[in-house]
Amino acid sequence: MDRTCRLYCRWQLFQDRGTDLVDLDKVRVINAAGKLTALGGSAQSDETANAQAFAAKLHVDMNQLRQEVSNQIADLCGTEAACVTSGAAAGISVSVAALICKDRPELVTQLPRLLPSKAVVVQAGHNINFGASIEQMVHMTGADCQVVGTASEVTPANIEIAFKEKPIALLYVQSHHCIQENRVSLADCISLAHSHDVPVIVDAAAEDDLQKYISMGADLVTYSGGKAFCGPTSGFIVGKRDLIELCELQFRGIARPMKVSKEQIVGLSAALYEYIEQDHALIQRAWNKLNQQLINTFLSSSIYQLETKPDEAGRDFERVAITSVGKKFDCKTLVRFLIDGTPSIRTRNHQIANQRILIDPRELSETDMQKIISRLEEFEKMQS
Repeated sequence: MDRTCRLYCRWQLFQDRGTDLVDLDKVRVINAAGKLTALGGSAQSDETANAQAFAAKLHVDMNQLRQEVSNQIADLCGTEAACVTSGAAAGISVSVAALICKDRPELVTQLPRLLPSKAVVVQAGHNINFGASIEQMVHMTGADCQVVGTASEVTPANIEIAFKEKPIALLYVQSHHCIQENRVSLADCISLAHSHDVPVIVDAAAEDDLQKYISMGADLVTYSGGKAFCGPTSGFIVGKRDLIELCELQFRGIARPMKVSKEQIVGLSAALYEYIEQDHALIQRAWNKLNQQLINTFLSSSIYQLETKPDEAGRDFERVAITSVGKKFDCKTLVRFLIDGTPSIRTRNHQIANQRILIDPRELSETDMQKIISRLEEFEKMQS
């Protein structure tokens, strides 16, 4: 069924009312913001959606399914082992809990009660809120967060001082949300941490390189399955076998509320295999074509200034930035105009305080882009 047309989800609301239908057109949006959790992550392919539907009809040995898919993921990532999670954020909590239990696996059933308290080192500017706080993901395990440095600068010396307290781990957050300037690089963090026998966790939630961070020497890396890889709401941790075994143990403890369904596990497997088989150069050319179509449409605009901007986190693609020529409109007004239309258009608004909005091409079709262009043209006429 064409997902751009009428989509329905059948919900059994009350036994005496029979079956009600929910019209997804009422909540569907054009996602020009990117692979955001608030907008449903990524739209799945038919192959991934069908894999989940097939799994939903079966009874399976869940432990065996987890192990089979974890082995597949480990092979794809070139690492010793993997652990399937409900998402990258869950992966932070599970990873920290695993490292707390590294020498005392009996603590699995006792977390988050942890005495004496131990800390995870995080650079200032990495203690972000991505919809929830990074620090809270750590606190859920019973550990503290030791934030080092300042918003203006973090130095290797700041990190080394924190290592004197023998922390649980260093958590490095690879995200566009983070302050990028004047931080200690991941390579230097790994070198410093390992020289003090401190393991490194990398939060690579929205990243698309399955092998980069492990090959750099990170001990545990947590990914989202529902963003770059276009899978269902899910995630996975990759790393050394002994640490991954401790991650799996957490599902008898604090990770129990974070359990992953058979549908999610099978869908994640399908999405990852589809991802690695894709022609990424062809996909990127399609994104660039959409960007150029948007820019070319408004080359002579009297109110819009459009230009491409590289991804803030260093991934290999560009977005289109829209700003106002001569302050002829407030970007907040444009954002509200796009939201209020039919269909609702959601833009990437992380830089709106600087009067800049971004159009992310990754979840857009040619039809979506034409609708965005039409709405921008309509707004432009209203300003004249």
